[in-house]
Amino acid sequence: MMITLRYARRSRASTTRFLLPFSTTATTSIQPYSFYSNPFFPSSIKSTTSLQRGTGYPSDVQVNDVVSYFRDWFMSRKNPLLDRIFEILRAYDDSAADSALSRFNLRLSEALVLDVLSYEQKDTLSCLKFFDWAGRQPGFYHTRATFNAIFRILSKAKLMSLMLDFLQNYMKQRYVHKVRFYNTLVIGYAVAGKSEVALELFGRMRFQGVDLDAFAYHVLLNSLVEEGYFDVVEMVAKQIRVRAIQNEVTHSIMMKSFCKQNELERAEKYLRVLVGDNGMGLSGVAVGIFVDALCQDNQFEKAALLIEEFHKMNLVSMEYAYSVWIRDLVKAGKLDGALEFLKDKQSVEGYVPDVFRYNMLICRLLMENRLIEVCDLLMEMKERGILPDDVTMNATLCFLCKGGMMDVAMDLYDSRAEFGLSVSCMAYNYLINTLVGDGTVDEAYRVLRNSIEQGYFPGKRTFSIISDALCREGKLDKMKELVLVALDRNIMPNDLTYDKFISALCRAKRVEDGYLVHGQLNRLNKVASRSTYVHLINGFNKLSRGDIAARLLIEMQEKGYHPKRKLYRDVICCLCQTDDAEKQVFRLLEMQLARLQPSSRIYNFFIDGAGHARKPELARQVYEMMTRSGLVPDLNSDILMLQSYLKSEKIAHALNFFHEAYKRRDRRKLWQTMIVGLCKVNKPGHALQIFEKMKANKLPSLESYEELVKLYCDHRQYYKVVELINDMTQIGRPISSFIGNVLLLNSLRTRKLYDAWAYFSHEQNLTPVSWKLGQLVGVFSGCIEVNQDMEDVEKQIQQSFPLDTYTYNMLLRRLSMKEMGYASQYLDRLHQKGYEPNRWTYDIIVHGFAKRGQIVEARKWMEEMFSKGFDLTEYTKKVI
Repeated sequence: MMITLRYARRSRASTTRFLLPFSTTATTSIQPYSFYSNPFFPSSIKSTTSLQRGTGYPSDVQVNDVVSYFRDWFMSRKNPLLDRIFEILRAYDDSAADSALSRFNLRLSEALVLDVLSYEQKDTLSCLKFFDWAGRQPGFYHTRATFNAIFRILSKAKLMSLMLDFLQNYMKQRYVHKVRFYNTLVIGYAVAGKSEVALELFGRMRFQGVDLDAFAYHVLLNSLVEEGYFDVVEMVAKQIRVRAIQNEVTHSIMMKSFCKQNELERAEKYLRVLVGDNGMGLSGVAVGIFVDALCQDNQFEKAALLIEEFHKMNLVSMEYAYSVWIRDLVKAGKLDGALEFLKDKQSVEGYVPDVFRYNMLICRLLMENRLIEVCDLLMEMKERGILPDDVTMNATLCFLCKGGMMDVAMDLYDSRAEFGLSVSCMAYNYLINTLVGDGTVDEAYRVLRNSIEQGYFPGKRTFSIISDALCREGKLDKMKELVLVALDRNIMPNDLTYDKFISALCRAKRVEDGYLVHGQLNRLNKVASRSTYVHLINGFNKLSRGDIAARLLIEMQEKGYHPKRKLYRDVICCLCQTDDAEKQVFRLLEMQLARLQPSSRIYNFFIDGAGHARKPELARQVYEMMTRSGLVPDLNSDILMLQSYLKSEKIAHALNFFHEAYKRRDRRKLWQTMIVGLCKVNKPGHALQIFEKMKANKLPSLESYEELVKLYCDHRQYYKVVELINDMTQIGRPISSFIGNVLLLNSLRTRKLYDAWAYFSHEQNLTPVSWKLGQLVGVFSGCIEVNQDMEDVEKQIQQSFPLDTYTYNMLLRRLSMKEMGYASQYLDRLHQKGYEPNRWTYDIIVHGFAKRGQIVEARKWMEEMFSKGFDLTEYTKKVI
């Protein structure tokens, strides 16, 4: 069957929307039929697949065929004998492994040992174990090549201390006398990057009349070049020439020396001399080294000409130079040039890159989302018999993820043990991100746990993505397990991830679990964000655990955050619900005073909290404690104390305290607090009494008028309402949107408000503003019939008070009471003006249509309402 980028895992949505670890750009649009043009794709697979017209999905996909296609290729790298050897080396201790390996009756040879060591180079300890076992077998002696192989394995694994221990213990081994002792030590220390020690051993050899062989000389020379000992390089190179062991390896190393010193002219001259000697000593490696140096110096044009020149000379194999050229083009971002060069050399010369170049090209193409070309290269590798390595297999997984073939990717991932795939962090990121994007969060979580067990931890972005998904889907147990595993391993994803998780736990009423995670963070000296503390504190407040909430409040301050008044209020209210409320509140207050400079601000927080908790006696104790401490209560202190009495409906205490307070400071804000507070506890008589006293002293605040108007409307004392409106307009107070909207709302409910207005106008003179308001009340209550357009009514309202969203909703309700067609048209006009409907807007329209039996229209508006995230009011639900 044909592989297609549009294959979807178990009928999932297309995965082209998922987030890509390599790129922040959108995925390139891929057409599935493009794969049919791939000349390397087996025709037997092509013939089994067809595409449904217009869908982009295969109609007869055989996932197993696609999986088998890749699995067969991956399995081609496996060697059953070598697999069994490494299984024994990993599974048994030294003595048991010796016994098990001996039963194989292996015919040890240099070639076999090199094959074993190159098969699983990443498993350094198993390689070292096998090397040691082979050296102890009768009749076999390690060679320079096998020593060099184990040294390189240790060096690549950066196990330098182990390598140096190995070299120091080398002379104690029984096979030490079977090879040239000093040669091996010089090679080992040179490969380990200890050129000084290698040179010291070399000097000791010469003193004893012993010399290195050609191989060891070149290993030492290369080590000196790599570490930059260029003066000594010339000396050792001279020794090589004197002994007549100079060859193409020598010349390649010297080319590297010149290039590392950026002596490009000298390097080119050296290269030309080799050409002048009829190519004696010249190699493709030397050419490749110079090509690389030119590219590093940004001389790409010269490098290209050089490659073409040496190709025409036909003196050496150019494969290494081609490989270097492709690598440098890719590294420089010249990907199209690299692909064009590869295509040209393949078609003309039959050039086949090694697996490393293929991998480099594929990975870069993946970064640029050029998936068709990735597919071409993967198929080409398979058809040319190039054995895939771990990088190839991981790139294949990434390709399948990007292409949407998640069934294939996951089957190969689950079969990774069969072909010894070591999944990279990059591939894990792709798998996890794609699975989350496809909505299979549980599977993504499984892959993530596997990655952690293998020692890989995804990047912070990937961890954040799966964390968001787990929290969003309410899979908090899995998220908790994941976070604890991360913390146990000292892995610290970003703060936002933990904040989201703790917040999700708190929302799910699992505050204790959130507190557990927070404790783990504290032990790792990780400072939680302000929002995390707020979520935890609020969560414990809801659980009536004020003791923990108070502890977190203090901890929050110790971390440098300043809690806001509301947070203090909530914690104090929670403490006030306990049996020993007074003790708990004063303990928290003492801790605050011990931490902070005593000020009226701190005491005010506690007065406010106790007042909201309906504990005015406790608030008064705090107030008096403040005065005893030598602090003078400020205006806010008096206001908060007054509000605490009013909230608890301790009217007598409130009046007494008010009279005491305004003797100290006759401020309008005190009067306003008293009037508004009395209105909110439904005491119109007391409120009006204070209001009249205030008028005798100073100008009443607008908020005082607003609360009184609302209260008298609620009590249907409409004459008082008109009297207040006329009074405030006489002294020049403007009508606020709040007052205007209250009047319009009550006009829609009853005609009595207009009746009161008409009666008052006969008794007393109305101000012009009050008269206009009366006309509006008459229109809205239906007492005054008008044929005006609603826009004219809008203008009339605007002359009385500023319109807001609530006003527009009142206008819409008035229209809906008469004709829904007019209401719909009016809403359309408001849309054009930029007015954004809210929940009440939609509810008015739905209610109007439903009340008239126009259910189809009502449901149409309901759908739009729900799409905006709004819900119907209970009043409207009854008529639907």
